[in-house]
Amino acid sequence: MEQKYLEAVKTQLDKKIYTHSLALQACMGGLYDYFSENKLLGADEPSKEEWLLAGLIHDIDYSEPFKAGHPSHTKEALAKYDLELSDSVHHIILTHAPELTGVKPVTKADWSIFCADSLTGLIMAVAYVYPSRKLADVKVSSVLKRFLKEPKFAAGTRRDEVAMCEKPEGLDLPLEKFVDLCFTSMQSVSQDLGL
Repeated sequence: MEQKYLEAVKTQLDKKIYTHSLALQACMGGLYDYFSENKLLGADEPSKEEWLLAGLIHDIDYSEPFKAGHPSHTKEALAKYDLELSDSVHHIILTHAPELTGVKPVTKADWSIFCADSLTGLIMAVAYVYPSRKLADVKVSSVLKRFLKEPKFAAGTRRDEVAMCEKPEGLDLPLEKFVDLCFTSMQSVSQDLGL
């Protein structure tokens, strides 16, 4: 089932957004595992499959003819490929851009996609400045340094949103732990990311 969604995302999006989607999917999986292992998931949380799918397809409408209405046209973009979307996954996707959709994060899945979305770009940018261009050579401390002390580095990163991972009503994770979880998750799919 997921393979069909993967093919749709790969076909619909340019390579950069496709790679970002794979990175966010990895982050969502790593965060789910951490919260699950530490018994931090409420009964109302979506399944791991839903977390992963939301990460993978969250930007599928970030291309024509849907881009102007992103991320509210996910269902229409998927319909092109005869794919459907559960209300649960759709809700997670809408929360990654609450300023555009008016849908605010509630569950840990919602907060995870909201906080991790732009962090993936910063992590990739750190890898790009290494001679090897490999995530395996990057250290979490380097990512944190760039995040905290170099605001012009990967300037498009919405640092204020990433830092909301610390909110008690959200993920209640220290920034360092959140970055570490996302970074480690992305390392696990580094080959798919070309890093």
